[in-house]
Amino acid sequence: MEVPVTSPSEKPAWKQRAVERSLRTATLRAEERVQRFLDAAQAIITEKGSTDFTVQEVVDRSRQSLRSFYLQFDGKHELLLALFEDALARTSEQLRAAADGQTDPMDKLQVTVELLFELCRPDPAAQRPLFTDFAPQLLVSHPGHVKVAHAPVLALFTELMDQAKEAGEITADMNTRRTAAMVMQTVMFTAQSTGAVDEETQHPITATEVWNFCAHGFARA
Repeated sequence: MEVPVTSPSEKPAWKQRAVERSLRTATLRAEERVQRFLDAAQAIITEKGSTDFTVQEVVDRSRQSLRSFYLQFDGKHELLLALFEDALARTSEQLRAAADGQTDPMDKLQVTVELLFELCRPDPAAQRPLFTDFAPQLLVSHPGHVKVAHAPVLALFTELMDQAKEAGEITADMNTRRTAAMVMQTVMFTAQSTGAVDEETQHPITATEVWNFCAHGFARA
């Protein structure tokens, strides 16, 4: 019986397993270090009510080294970007949970639109400098980063519109992803612009008004 010969270019199976185990361990440790930096930065932001902090403050709060920080992040901007992306991922989960409480596709879209509007409205009592300070700057300096950060929310809106399309509740020729992007941007921009009341009516725009506009527009059917 011929015994299989391992090619010199192939690593023995035991060595491959050892390397994979080592990589998994290193990945877990890196993830733990990253999370400690994120938690430290979030704590500082909450205390200060702003993103005005230094990398050294984050390093000191996390009880890790400056070298370790720069192994995980290029600098403060990338740290803030990670926090921003994490916050939007959690927002997406919150929106999905609200949508899952409904059965009709249009009802799912409505609760998602209205909740996103409420979450994006300026709230003097809530300190959200990542959205009020960092996000506007990011939109100007790194619009591509903003697009990536909003990807989970856009994916959810696209999914919900696909469901409504399959149910025949929206037009069959609609490009759901492009429409989802326009709806998401309309809701978020309108919500973030409601800090001042309407000059004519002296009443701020409501979530219901935004939903009615997104769902029905303004042209006569």
